[in-house]
Amino acid sequence: MTTSASVITPRSRAVERLVRGVATSDGAGVRLTRVLTQNLQRRLDPFLMLDAFRNENPEDYIGGFPDHPHRGFETVTYMIAGRMRHRDSAGNEGLLGPGGAQWMTAGSGLIHSELPEQEDGLMEGFQLWLNLPARSKMVAPSYRDIPPEAIPEFTTAEGVRVRVLAGESHGVAGAVRRPDTEPLYLDVHLPAGTRFVQPVPAGHNAFTYTYRGSILVGGSSAPDRHMALLANDGAESVVLEATVDSRALLIAGKPLNEPIAQYGPFVMNTGDEIRQTLLDYQKGMFEAAQVRSL
Repeated sequence: MTTSASVITPRSRAVERLVRGVATSDGAGVRLTRVLTQNLQRRLDPFLMLDAFRNENPEDYIGGFPDHPHRGFETVTYMIAGRMRHRDSAGNEGLLGPGGAQWMTAGSGLIHSELPEQEDGLMEGFQLWLNLPARSKMVAPSYRDIPPEAIPEFTTAEGVRVRVLAGESHGVAGAVRRPDTEPLYLDVHLPAGTRFVQPVPAGHNAFTYTYRGSILVGGSSAPDRHMALLANDGAESVVLEATVDSRALLIAGKPLNEPIAQYGPFVMNTGDEIRQTLLDYQKGMFEAAQVRSL
């Protein structure tokens, strides 16, 4: 008797620990949860930060994120609900709406703002910081708006809907591919009673973030508003299951294994580079950024 390979579930990475995140505020008083905090940067290299926000009270988001600088890494903003207007020091402007994403490589430095274009209703989304290798930290900045229809998606035979922001899933290439860190960024919608299996190279760091319902990751519970940090245990797959309708992000990437020096919105490799960054910013060098296409 033969058994179809399609019904064999590969071994999943285990959950090493659950992270609830830290309630904080940023920008002009935007209330959010900092899920991936600075103390996890080495463990989840190349990822530096993950913020999650889900606010229905305008007072919690209306101030937005006025002009602020970045250097040395990439920011990925993904909206579930609400609208944010982006403007930067190179003259770029874009409206980020429900289901859309924005991928910005800060590189050598720029100044930008992200301000709400709504005065009521739900504002929900995520911002992920992705490190750049030392040799690329001073590249010219780049910026790309990705409307919802430009994010590839597919639905499995079980009815799991997967949006592929970056990387590749089941033969579907994502909206973005990046060298060096090779990020995978999936938004997975699991109806109750379904399962989803995603290959992830054993050497990549990975985590999930549940933002609706509750999922099982490798058999361990990861409830709403929790990050599951996945063990580097040799398994080459991540298995997600849901007993109730659920949604989760699955994020993975290749570690850079380089020193990390962070001072607020600047991420370099050494303290000397941070000090030079502060001097460059004080001299107004970020205000004349020239942005290339991503």
